Amino acid sequence: MAPTVVFITGASRGLGFGIAKKFVARPNYIVVGAVRDPTHDSAQQLSSLPTGEGSRIVLVKYDASIEQSAFDAVQEATEQGIDHFDYVVANAGIAKTFPLVKDAKRADIVEHHQVNVLSVLSLYQAVRDLLQKSTLSSPVFAIMGSGTGALGNQPNIPNAVYGASKSILLWYGIRINAEDEWLNTFIIDPGWVQTDMGNYTAATWGYGTAPTTVEESTGGMVDVISTATKEKHGGKFVLYNGEIQGW
Repeated sequence: MAPTVVFITGASRGLGFGIAKKFVARPNYIVVGAVRDPTHDSAQQLSSLPTGEGSRIVLVKYDASIEQSAFDAVQEATEQGIDHFDYVVANAGIAKTFPLVKDAKRADIVEHHQVNVLSVLSLYQAVRDLLQKSTLSSPVFAIMGSGTGALGNQPNIPNAVYGASKSILLWYGIRINAEDEWLNTFIIDPGWVQTDMGNYTAATWGYGTAPTTVEESTGGMVDVISTATKEKHGGKFVLYNGEIQGW
């Protein structure tokens, strides 16, 4: 039986690492970890994760700030024997500053849009052909979202750069899901997680640490990604526990 193949960007740390760890522990899975530097210690830790029977990690170089990088990463994966993707998780992103709108710098907005939005579009274009080769009835393109990108449910916190970039992903998630009837595309909200980024934002806003553990968030997201249906989840904003969120 062909292995289930998962492609994850930003897989060497935080949520990406946790998702990779959960998937590769299952039997007959190949996890393609797309990382900025495959020789870095964090990437090597990814390679040494415990694996299920017949499962393995494949590392490819990926820089979310460079348009061509997604295409090069997919090419590198194919050169290592990967001939299809079943699940793709667009996880890589940045969150560097949290200003009020009146204080937001255009350069910061552009940088966050470049990495958090445009990289997802390039990734979708790069992985689309191999997703079509999946034997699943609806392979998955899961976009890592954030509750800070909500519109009607927008949290009352200063977040004019990161939050705005995440809000655009909601539009693209809906649009891609509508355009590709064979593909289950949705935005997944990991919750407010105790990663370096999550705890940094919690401290910035005076909340101490983030409330959700990495284990809880990534375990839930892996369950959602691997059981999601286009009918229920396609084009939706889905919390890590499977709850469909409002926009």
